[in-house]
Amino acid sequence: MIAGQATDKGETPMTEETTSTSELKGTGYELFIAALSVLSIVNIVLLYALRDDDLRTVLFVMNGVLSAIFLVDFLYRLLTAPSKSRYFFREFGWADLLASLPFEQAKVLRVFRLFRVARLMRTYGAKNIARSLVKDRAGSALFMLLLMGLLVIEFGSLVMLRFEQGTGNIENASDAIWYTIVTISTVGYGDHFPVTTSGRVLGSIILVLGVGIFGAFTGYLANLFLSPKKPAPAVADDPGRRLAELKELVARQQAAVDELEGFIGRF
Repeated sequence: MIAGQATDKGETPMTEETTSTSELKGTGYELFIAALSVLSIVNIVLLYALRDDDLRTVLFVMNGVLSAIFLVDFLYRLLTAPSKSRYFFREFGWADLLASLPFEQAKVLRVFRLFRVARLMRTYGAKNIARSLVKDRAGSALFMLLLMGLLVIEFGSLVMLRFEQGTGNIENASDAIWYTIVTISTVGYGDHFPVTTSGRVLGSIILVLGVGIFGAFTGYLANLFLSPKKPAPAVADDPGRRLAELKELVARQQAAVDELEGFIGRF
């Protein structure tokens, strides 16, 4: 894109740097979406590699969750884009929309998300990325926790189902997903539980990860709602404004003196 070239009819010119900055929705958020895009592509490969119907069902459920997240991401980018037509037609917004639909043929379009994130990050620069992640540690940690939660639910369910199939307890995709969710949330209803040694080891790992994820998430919420508000930044001292305030103060004092002298003069 040529710097200063008009984007659409009636719109103000935008440079490449300005466009990239407006596309970037936050370093932690962009990395989160990129990681989910990689996960969705891995799931497509696993769908063709696995032959067990229950394992494939777990992948179908997780792909449905990812599709919902990508649809929300598309709407968010569309609503916050400086030029909606430019985002949709020139910045592959149409590919984002199609990739968020629950159709296997369209999911390969999620590769476009990886290309866009890579381009944005390259334009933004490694130093700026690191500085942004450090500056917004809480937000970056939140996206990391969400990603870890999705990874534990998906791969925990897949591996647990592989370990426990045929034992009479965790037999299908519904059992595996339910067990993983109640375990990672540290609820543990006890209606489904692993009986093999490998399953119990995996269950222990899921439980420990769940305690860490929800503990960190609770700390994030506590910091968000209970931390005191940051003081407003000090306004730079303006000599002209200060002089005007002093003149107004002197005028008020002179008016008060004149009124007092007039009052005394009556007596």
